[in-house]
Amino acid sequence: MSQPENTVVADQLLFYCRPGFEHDLAAEVTGYVEQLAWRGQVEFSPMQGFLRFVVDDGRPTNQLHRELRFERFVFARQSLLALPPLSLDRDDRLSPIVAQVVASGWSFDEIWHETPDTNDGKALAGLIKALTRPLESSLRKRRALRRKAGGRRLHLFWMDGDRVQLGMSFPGNRSELPGGIRRLRFPQAAPSRSTLKLEEAWHEFIPREEWDTRLAEGMQAADLGAAPGGWTWQLVSRGMHVFAIDNGPMKGDLMATGMVEHLREDGFVWEPPGRLDWLVCDIVDKPARVTAMVQRWLIRRWCREAIFNLKLPMKRRWEEVQRCLALLEEALEDAGVRATLRCRHLYHDREEVTVHVRLLD
Repeated sequence: MSQPENTVVADQLLFYCRPGFEHDLAAEVTGYVEQLAWRGQVEFSPMQGFLRFVVDDGRPTNQLHRELRFERFVFARQSLLALPPLSLDRDDRLSPIVAQVVASGWSFDEIWHETPDTNDGKALAGLIKALTRPLESSLRKRRALRRKAGGRRLHLFWMDGDRVQLGMSFPGNRSELPGGIRRLRFPQAAPSRSTLKLEEAWHEFIPREEWDTRLAEGMQAADLGAAPGGWTWQLVSRGMHVFAIDNGPMKGDLMATGMVEHLREDGFVWEPPGRLDWLVCDIVDKPARVTAMVQRWLIRRWCREAIFNLKLPMKRRWEEVQRCLALLEEALEDAGVRATLRCRHLYHDREEVTVHVRLLD
């Protein structure tokens, strides 16, 4: 059936990422799309913090968006079904936006304004604030913004004051965080800012309602590469007893808690005295070496859950992540170890990704 003459069709997907990782996300998106037998082109510019995948094989793009499960991505902060970008006239920015929404036939119960995670993006806050209420009023009058629209959310992604792209997100297949960014307050008592990486990982990988059972007081954990103690501080704050393994010194008041045993040993060869609840590791070393070490822990069931970081090379980062995760999954399967595994490039990560593994038996 042909589309009405004035209809605007969503023919692309829009993804957010950390600036500087566009090429890595492009490789990830391209690989997944090829697995699903779709055709199209990736479009991005370095250091802009987003990319587009434009579909060219005629199938409805919303079908591809459903098939590309957001939780599977490593480098994507957000995944949206998107309309073609708009160039705006400064004398009337709202009319083209409203016209495109109406032409798309979209309806939604919420509107989010977002920008790239760049200094230029942050400078748009005043403009966005001025446009928010008039735009919501106009879209309500046209019944695009309404109650009970199935949780669909309209995203206005402002590239600058004259360019915006409209995207749609759907419950269960998106980030529920503005810009896909989880902003945490740095605890002043923590020995280092790296503490936020472990806290964010818990938010990302462990449902909040399960924290009291999976991050419980009295549990035992090992922190490999612990100094100066940022990750150990998080574990102790949850009431865990920690083996802190590092030849370097621990900072702060951690040792005074009586909940930390600091062992000046090599984290790659240290073995726990018994099965622990948690292994965490933020050692700076080759990703393959860290993966092999964690693999040994999991196959020998020295811990029930693990969170560890993989420090990435400067080039072909997605390929390195794929390789390490594939080797780990294959080794666990060969050993008969059932586990769930997820990997994300978190907001508080930089040249690294965070992996979570939970043993199921």
